[in-house]
Amino acid sequence: MALKLVRRAGTPNWYVRGTLLGTTIIRSTKETELQHAKKRLREIEADIRSLRDRTFKEIADAYLADGASARFIEPIVSKLGRVRARTLRQDVVDEAAKKIYPKVTSETLNRQFYTPFIAIWNFAARKEWVHSRTWARPRKPRQGTLVRRVVSRAGTVPTSYDRAVEFVAAMSPGPAMLMTALFYTGMRPIEMLGLDAASVNVEERWITLLSTKTGEPRGVPMHEFLVPLFQALAGRAGAVFRSPKGQPYTPKDEGGGQLKSSVGGARRRSGINGISPYTGRHTVSTQLVVNGVHPHIKDQILGHAVDDMSRHYTHVPQQPLIDAINTLPVPQAWRDLPWWEDPLKWQRRMVEGTGRRTDLGY
Repeated sequence: MALKLVRRAGTPNWYVRGTLLGTTIIRSTKETELQHAKKRLREIEADIRSLRDRTFKEIADAYLADGASARFIEPIVSKLGRVRARTLRQDVVDEAAKKIYPKVTSETLNRQFYTPFIAIWNFAARKEWVHSRTWARPRKPRQGTLVRRVVSRAGTVPTSYDRAVEFVAAMSPGPAMLMTALFYTGMRPIEMLGLDAASVNVEERWITLLSTKTGEPRGVPMHEFLVPLFQALAGRAGAVFRSPKGQPYTPKDEGGGQLKSSVGGARRRSGINGISPYTGRHTVSTQLVVNGVHPHIKDQILGHAVDDMSRHYTHVPQQPLIDAINTLPVPQAWRDLPWWEDPLKWQRRMVEGTGRRTDLGY
């Protein structure tokens, strides 16, 4: 069906409606006069025709220019970059994935190929450069199937909240506050490192993320335990979490890599290994399941599930998600950490035995 101009009830504006080159359009011209609306129609047709031949590299470049993470993108672009985005099929994508990562588990293939690929595709779909569609991912082995397991890297498995607080207590206050927020929101480290005060609504217990790994904006519920922390840190403009030197973290592709020295020091002081910034996300996910939270609610909190409501009303707090996050347990030892008395004041202090300052009392 070709594009045509139509009137809609309740508005004097002309609308463009129809399908051109596989792209379905229902869009207001914002024009009330037919002559001007026809001009806008021709412009829209020209835009669609010019975008028909956009390559995957072009949409990937636009995705990165929008501020998204470049992690794992380069190998995908090197294999699919010259392909016209609209011509991509499932079999072509699957073949590219196998050539780039021929000997990895389905979990690794999902993380390093399909997740970034789909994030780029979703970005392009929102720009109306390609059709919105569902891409199949590799299936995890069925339960009971013998699978060779490799040693997990730190951060890939959950921990208990009692063990987590022992680890966090061995960190300098600034990194400890950041890790605390990770264990009570389930956010990705790169999302927390780049969190701005303007995205935090303490009164409504809600955090808004406009740029995420999947390319979809989402809202994140705030645990009641975090309220005093965010009241203090988000009360100033700019980055919520900062290094002990008072500098904002610069989000990088490796996510929590900027906390490497803090995490390494905490491992030495606490004697606890296997915990990294990503452990918080896995722990939140597991604990919500243990607490009987509905799988869809859990997936919404973690950003695994996005529906029309959460996509279009990212800024609107959702009480079911807030209630769910508040089921996470808070050990008394976590409440007793000394920096809760004044997070902003303590953020730049160093744990005993590090840096030039040794003014912590624990």
